[in-house]
Amino acid sequence: MSSAGPSGDWSPVTTGESGAAVFRGSDAYAKCVPASGVADLEDERDRVAWLAEHGVPGPRVLDWHSGDAGACLVTSAVCGVPADQVSAADLRIAWPHIADAVRRLHELPVEDCPFRRDVDTMVAVAHDVVARGAVNPAFLPVDQQHTPASELLARLVPQVARRRGQEALDLVVCHGDLCLPNIILDPRTFDVSGFVDLGRLGSADRYADLALLVANARETWEDEQRARSADRAFGERYGVTLDRDRLRFYLHLDPLTWG
Repeated sequence: MSSAGPSGDWSPVTTGESGAAVFRGSDAYAKCVPASGVADLEDERDRVAWLAEHGVPGPRVLDWHSGDAGACLVTSAVCGVPADQVSAADLRIAWPHIADAVRRLHELPVEDCPFRRDVDTMVAVAHDVVARGAVNPAFLPVDQQHTPASELLARLVPQVARRRGQEALDLVVCHGDLCLPNIILDPRTFDVSGFVDLGRLGSADRYADLALLVANARETWEDEQRARSADRAFGERYGVTLDRDRLRFYLHLDPLTWG
């Protein structure tokens, strides 16, 4: 197995901008990277293994190969359908199950988590991505896509001290990229089969997860009234009154950390 692809009966799924290539087997996935991506893939491997050890449904590490050319991580497939591929009606059925699953993830003992995704880490990453001119405008909210990334980050920086204080009181184990494609549903019951794409898992303010999930789900609901109703229903089931200001901060920070 090499960074070019795994041997055997595998089909290519996608190739990312980072140079990672993903392949699907009969009941597993292989993610392969060149030498420049080995450290990040090792981090993802360790996160997958840690979460599996703590009883949260998701993939398991099946194999790992690395060498001068790169590395390849093989993980078990999570059976089901990504939550972004179901209808609005079915997502409404799944919505309380998703809230329950996210709450269970966030209830893991954060002191046992060796990985960090705190606001200072996110802001440091954002500074690097912005400085390199690597922000992808397609990831930004529509009304921000024509604003310089440096200006978007400058708007957020004055809030960091306040967000750091909120985080200290509300630190949980976060998925780190909690959008619908990374939540796999059982197509029969619409319960959550597991979380996938765990490369950003770590301790953070719970709103780093909630902001992405709520915003992404809003793309599925038919209208604003249903979206607001879904937001309230999620908060009630999860056990929090959603803080719109905190949601907005993390929703605007996250796109600046990819690149």
